[in-house]
Amino acid sequence: MRKHLILISIILSFFVGSCTDDSPQPLLIATAANMQFAISPLLKAFTETTGIACEAIISSSGKLTAQIKNGAPYDVLLSADMKYPEVLYQEGLTLSVPKVYAYGTLVLWSTSISANLNLEVLSSSSIQHIALANPKTAPYGKAAMEVLEGLTISSTVKEKLVFGESIAQTNQFITSQVAEIGFTAKSVVVSANIKEQGKWALIDSTLYTPIEQGIVLLKNTPDKQKEAQLFYDFILSKKGQAILKEYGY
Repeated sequence: MRKHLILISIILSFFVGSCTDDSPQPLLIATAANMQFAISPLLKAFTETTGIACEAIISSSGKLTAQIKNGAPYDVLLSADMKYPEVLYQEGLTLSVPKVYAYGTLVLWSTSISANLNLEVLSSSSIQHIALANPKTAPYGKAAMEVLEGLTISSTVKEKLVFGESIAQTNQFITSQVAEIGFTAKSVVVSANIKEQGKWALIDSTLYTPIEQGIVLLKNTPDKQKEAQLFYDFILSKKGQAILKEYGY
């Protein structure tokens, strides 16, 4: 019952105030939290090009997938990995097979440490809290756990780990200094909103499985499939890919 009430509230939040006119409903883009800064310029450029309005719904890929399974009226999913789009495809909830639209990059980030950042500092007694996204639902959190396990320090730092439900919440832990350091997406630390805050360092990409971020068209709103296809094509176009590149993808 609680699950259904949450879904109803999500749907109502999209459409409150929209039933009094005949204006077209915007495309609803379910967007993984690592894209929270990159998605705005993408939507702006798409709307300027096509005249089609869009809204981003930002959460962890796992939570967005659960909402889609429960009937949330999203038109496109921009996931932080290929796993969740593949799940939706296998369950017959998509219009086509998922496709990789970007490769994510994992970084260490701190707004409280003045020294140079590296993985060795995680084991230091000066670090009491290490933020990362929930590895069960957030692909960047899963990648971070792969790094810790690959370096065989996961047990050493286990008590220091602070899990955000998504990269967005993880970023809040770091910026508020609830955690002295944490793992996030490069797209976050190079964004105009964040790039002047703290220090960051790239994680060796051989330490984690490549983060293949997937896009897929959804079946939930057939009356907007033509517009959704245009958005899908835009993300994969030279213009869309150029914007993604600016954000570290």
